[in-house]
Amino acid sequence: MMFVKSKDDMKKPASNNAAAPRSGAAPTPSIIGSDVQIEGNVKTRGELQLDGAIIGDLTCGGLVMGESGSVEGSISADSVTIRGAVSGEIRARAVRLEKTAVVDGDVYHESLSVESGAKLTGRFAHTTSPSEAKTLEKADETPSFVSGTKSAAAE
Repeated sequence: MMFVKSKDDMKKPASNNAAAPRSGAAPTPSIIGSDVQIEGNVKTRGELQLDGAIIGDLTCGGLVMGESGSVEGSISADSVTIRGAVSGEIRARAVRLEKTAVVDGDVYHESLSVESGAKLTGRFAHTTSPSEAKTLEKADETPSFVSGTKSAAAE
């Protein structure tokens, strides 16, 4: 039998479970293609594959930035992999800068991986809570993860 629907089935609204958000379910991963430029802040709880450009702040569950990807603003996520360009700070539990990464800004992390060839103009600061560090800095306090000693790069 081929695909057959009765007249009663045709009158019922189609239920598309894939499009309906489910509470407690993992958000659908999002892709921003290389031909897309977004001006404004972007927020998602899910994973984001970024090959385009964002001019604004980015908050997501996880970020994988391709070589053509770029962000002019701050990035806040659980995990971040950068292959493109970032002009702004990165705050994430796990940060990976691959060899094609170019970052102009500070990186606050719990775990860090930097491949040979990655470029950073800024500083790395280890913290157990990257989002908490932002709150402390706004209160003009020195975060607990920043020691009073100067790094070799700062001298």
